[in-house]
Amino acid sequence: MAGREAGIRIEGQRELRKSLRQAGDDLEDLKAAHKAAAEVAAGGAKPLVPVRSGRLAGTIRPGGTKTQAVIRAGKKAVPYAGPIHWGWEARGIEPSPFLADGAKNTEPQWVELFYQELDKALKKVKGK
Repeated sequence: MAGREAGIRIEGQRELRKSLRQAGDDLEDLKAAHKAAAEVAAGGAKPLVPVRSGRLAGTIRPGGTKTQAVIRAGKKAVPYAGPIHWGWEARGIEPSPFLADGAKNTEPQWVELFYQELDKALKKVKGK
């Protein structure tokens, strides 16, 4: 499982961004839609984090850019998020893909939320 990324691809998103740019929109609507979807997925990931001290669960944070939703975990003081999530065979650490599983488990909720936000952005462009 190491090295594999979980995700969803929306067909036509590039064309939508181009249309929004042409319409003079700065794509902030998509940034907000991506962040809202990431918040739902991050909420689904937190209960799945293996707990020793609880520090790792506290580093899970959602983010959204104009082109993607992102869930991050770990920071300088908690550098072990990657090995816990993906595993580390040489150190005997089994993978515990809490971020990917959390996103997968909450997929119906965040996909619906994303489509609602996307629809709002399209209506702005179309002037409805």
